[in-house]
Amino acid sequence: MASFYNWPMYWGSAASSVLRRQTTSAEVATQVKENAGDLHLRSAREVTGYQIQCMEGPLGHIEDLIVDTESWSLRYLIIDTKDWLPTSKKVIIAFDWITHFTWEDRKAHVDLPQEQVKNAPHYDSRLPVNRAYETQLYDFYGRPSYW
Repeated sequence: MASFYNWPMYWGSAASSVLRRQTTSAEVATQVKENAGDLHLRSAREVTGYQIQCMEGPLGHIEDLIVDTESWSLRYLIIDTKDWLPTSKKVIIAFDWITHFTWEDRKAHVDLPQEQVKNAPHYDSRLPVNRAYETQLYDFYGRPSYW
């Protein structure tokens, strides 16, 4: 990292002259270009608002995300159905149930029927998403658990 940003070594001198040499701006530009990353990688802020597309049509939009803080994995999507149902209802679905994204039209596709999501348990952000809640959720959707 020190070599990339041309920072001095804070723990003393480097054993190699390669680490002490100056990095030109052209080299930095090349390194940044090479490390552009996955073109399908999106931030949480970016996918918030994406439409959820189920088997019959639109379902709602991604309102928020729930991250497992032990494994730092994206566990659930909070879906607001106000785009589809007359009244707003928030439900959660597992991130793993997303079959694919279509980035150009900002949609996340799931293979769930609208009626099943319509009857899903209401998500209450004041209650924890613990193992008992997860078991109820996976049983309702008839999906195998991840644990």
